Amino acid sequence: MGWMNTNTHWARFKQFFLRYSDLGFFLDISRMNFPEDFLCGMAGAADLAVRNMRELERGAIANPDENRMVGHYWLRAPELAPNEEIRRAIEGTRDGIVEFAKGIHSGAIRSGSGERFTDLLLIGIGGSALGPQLVSDALGTRKDAMRVHFFDNTDPDGMERVLCGIGERLRTTLVAVVSKSGGTKETRNGMLVARAAYQRAGMAVGPHFVAVTGEGSELDRTAEEEGWLRRFPMFDWVGGRTSVMSAVGLLPMALQGLDVMGFLEGARCMDEHTRTDDIAKNMAMLLALMWYYAGGGKGLRDMVILPYKDRLLLFSRYLQQLVMESLGKELDLDGNVVNQGIAVYGNKGSTDQHAYVQQLRDGLNNFFVTFVEVREPGEGDELEVEPGIRCGDYLQGFLRGTRAALAEKGRESITLSIPRCDARSLGALIALYDRAVGFYASLVNINAYHQPGVEAGKKAAAQTLQLQRRVEEVLRSAVAPMTVEQVGLEAGCDPEEAWHILVHLAASRKYIRHVEGRNITEDTFEFVQGGGR
Repeated sequence: MGWMNTNTHWARFKQFFLRYSDLGFFLDISRMNFPEDFLCGMAGAADLAVRNMRELERGAIANPDENRMVGHYWLRAPELAPNEEIRRAIEGTRDGIVEFAKGIHSGAIRSGSGERFTDLLLIGIGGSALGPQLVSDALGTRKDAMRVHFFDNTDPDGMERVLCGIGERLRTTLVAVVSKSGGTKETRNGMLVARAAYQRAGMAVGPHFVAVTGEGSELDRTAEEEGWLRRFPMFDWVGGRTSVMSAVGLLPMALQGLDVMGFLEGARCMDEHTRTDDIAKNMAMLLALMWYYAGGGKGLRDMVILPYKDRLLLFSRYLQQLVMESLGKELDLDGNVVNQGIAVYGNKGSTDQHAYVQQLRDGLNNFFVTFVEVREPGEGDELEVEPGIRCGDYLQGFLRGTRAALAEKGRESITLSIPRCDARSLGALIALYDRAVGFYASLVNINAYHQPGVEAGKKAAAQTLQLQRRVEEVLRSAVAPMTVEQVGLEAGCDPEEAWHILVHLAASRKYIRHVEGRNITEDTFEFVQGGGR
């Protein structure tokens, strides 16, 4: 591969610097202290990872337990889809979204009040919200065609704050409910809260709602029965955390008036670059190999993402799901217990000069940093704050200074530089990490495309809610106040579980009274007759 051994920063930088001129992307891995033979030694595993990725793109089954393909790569290159039906579905959905957005913007499609739509409320959770939130925050401006709001949790206070922010514009707000199965409880709850808001305002739901969901799902049926404006498909072969280039992300993007085609083109171009089996020219593979080197192939070091751009504040949060949900696995492909994963956290520069860089430099050395640089400062950087110096110069100075300060203490870092924060660059950035995650999963022999741990959490939550119903019925039938231990015995559960449920009920239900004793074993709870609901 022609990698050279060197002891100088400049010589090592020249060796381990990769540039994609058409995208304007630069990758510098020279401050990762891997030995000179590391990349050569990983060549065989890297070659296998590239071959595995090619098979996925050709339609290989990635989830044997679910018999599913993984096709988010086809969303930006429909011609690569394994059959004509999928290609037509991708293109038809994309074109339908663009036309729908044009109808909204022109006023051909109007709200139930007969007015033009002004706002969008997107209801989703996890990948169904994180991708659209990242895109909106990274690319949005005050000139966007629609203002965007999110229900991304089942927190009643959070949803009420969003509705208060929308205020009187509710009558001109389009609501997009995003859930593949339609059964995701957080999303369903958000839909019910939004529906209730429209009903309180005396407005019909159908003329204000659209669905992004799987064909034939519970949500799909609801949208059809209630006459919602449109239904857009979520494909079975696209996972939530990689869905931003499906209807999940493209619909809100188009409604904001953002550059959908540039976004997809950037991702397509990055995919093309990172199909090569030449390690030295494959940016996604180099990232994956650096993750492997840093954590010894076992995730022993955390990944700290530091974008030096306010518009990329949510990028570390987006990568938390993409990386941790994809790579956090108990078993490898052979059924061995491996407990793989990489912890991801981050914030924006230069905010971190005043937050946790102190620990990164002088504390426990259990991480590696990825600096994300955006070279063009954007609008508003004409003012000189000192002779010849602008705000953007300080931002660059803090990035380089922090990188150097970490290197002085033997703290390793990667630097990724992109030209600007526009749709094409953001699409390429997301695609780069999509592929790096896939490559790393192959290097450590795990399945990046299922999430059994998430499903286990959902099942546990359902069991807790069932127990809550039993606990409440015990209180309803009691003739006197009960202690936690008495409730637990009657409900058939551990007293600690009963305690948490009872405290929650007392705080959220007017008809449950909690009287504190000298300690928690003497606390009592009772159902208050006439307390109401």
